[in-house]
Parts: sequence; C-alpha cells; structure tokens
Amino acid sequence: MQLGGTFVDAISDGTMMVDGGSMFGQVPKSEWELYMKPDRKNRVRVGLNCLLIRGPAGNILINTGGGAKLAEKLKDSHGLQGNKLLKGLKKLGITARDIDTVVLTDLQFDVAGGCTKLDRSGKAIPAFPKANYVVQRAAWDEANSPDERGRKLYNRDDFLPLEEAGVLTLADGDIELCPGVNAKVTSGYSDGHQIVLVEAGSERMAFLAHLVPTPFHIALSTMTAFDKDPGEVLNQKREIIGMAVNSGWMMIFGLAQEQGGAYVEQRNGKSQLLPVAI
Repeated sequence: MQLGGTFVDAISDGTMMVDGGSMFGQVPKSEWELYMKPDRKNRVRVGLNCLLIRGPAGNILINTGGGAKLAEKLKDSHGLQGNKLLKGLKKLGITARDIDTVVLTDLQFDVAGGCTKLDRSGKAIPAFPKANYVVQRAAWDEANSPDERGRKLYNRDDFLPLEEAGVLTLADGDIELCPGVNAKVTSGYSDGHQIVLVEAGSERMAFLAHLVPTPFHIALSTMTAFDKDPGEVLNQKREIIGMAVNSGWMMIFGLAQEQGGAYVEQRNGKSQLLPVAI
C-alpha cells in the first residue's frame, strides 16, 4: 500500500496456536467458534503480523514475530509455523541490514522473538544489526520483572541483548517516529503497550497489535483473557475504534490471518467491517 510517498507492507512471520478461551475471554465458546474453529486442544490459529514502513526517514519495521530461537519449543507448545519474516522482507528487496528502526508494540515472545538471533557460539545478538529498537520504558520494566501471570510470555534473550548492544531506545509516552508515523501508548493489554499510526495526506492507517488482535475483537466487549487491565483496554478500544469510524482509519490487526486489515463503519449502532486485502 502507498500512502503519499510512504510505502506500507504487512508481512507475516507465520502463525501459531493459542487457547481459544484465552483469546476471547468472557465470550462463550458457542459464539467465538463460529469465527475461529478450535482444534482438539481448544486452540485457534492466529497470525504473527508485522508491518514495514518505507519512506524518506528509512525503513521502519513494526514487530518481529516469534523468530527462530525457540522455534522447536514453540512448535510443540503453540503449533508455531513461523520464521517467515526475513523471507517476506526479501520479497520486497529488503534485508535485515536495511532496517533502520524496529518498533516493538510490547516485548512478549510473539512480538519480540525475532528481535534477536543466535550467533555461531549460541549467543543471542540483534537480528537487525543496523537498527535502533524502540520500546516503551513501561513495557521494558514489565518484561524484566513480570508477575506470575505474565512470566511465560517473556523470553529475556529476545530483548536483553538489545540493551547490551547499545541499540535500545526507551520511550516515555507517545512519540513521533518520523513525520507522519507516530507510536501511541495504549496500556491495558500490558504495561507500555503501544500501537503505530501512519498518516500521509488523506490516508490513515493504524497497526493495532494486541489492542484489537483480530477483526473478531472489534466489539468493545470482546477482549482476551491476556489483557492485564480490561477496563483500560475497553477505554482504549472505544477511542481507537471511534477514531477509525469518524476519520476513516484503516486498521491492521496484529494476530489476524485471512482478514488482516479493514475499515469500520457504524450501522444501526453496530460496528461493521469493510475488509481490505493487505
């Protein structure tokens, strides 16, 4: 997709399986299984979506998927079919060394796993050697000291090597990444969770990451059991979806598969999606 002089491409790092009940929280299985069919273990398959923004300020990558370091472990536990990000970049003529900035919406393994790779000695090092990595300080603090509820969602080898290599930038609130590209803090799913907003002329796009992970989470009452602060998620969703309706923002979902993007409009008091191929 081209927004003015900026090119935006959605890139998949593959898919993984997540417990369906956890993905839909209080929504009864009799409802959510109409949209996402579970396997025998009650798991549903979700996408690991990333975003590449190419413009005058360089190449900005939003999220890095699950990566390859824990591929075998995650294949067993989450049915991971991943490690496709670099191949997706290659199709666009982009290598890991061409990435100038990596923005992480949070630091959980499905988002930050591809930040690092193992060198020949088995040490984790930055996967994008020339990039500066941007994350919210609150997200960094949570990842380094997760509570019992979130401990299994973080892998320190995904992010500690970034600090050791001196390529980490910690932000304290909303920031402009470059003209027309902004990160907005939407804490609720996790501390310091952020989404990315792209504006070019009359075109507007929002990468929603875990805030609205799939098109089936557009309803304000539909949220995951992973959300740390459901009340805050509700407030953030109300604001962002209202913005999408009133100002025509295209939404890109962090964990969607076939329907990765959509516009949304209100009809008879209900949200209706207008799917977009990405």
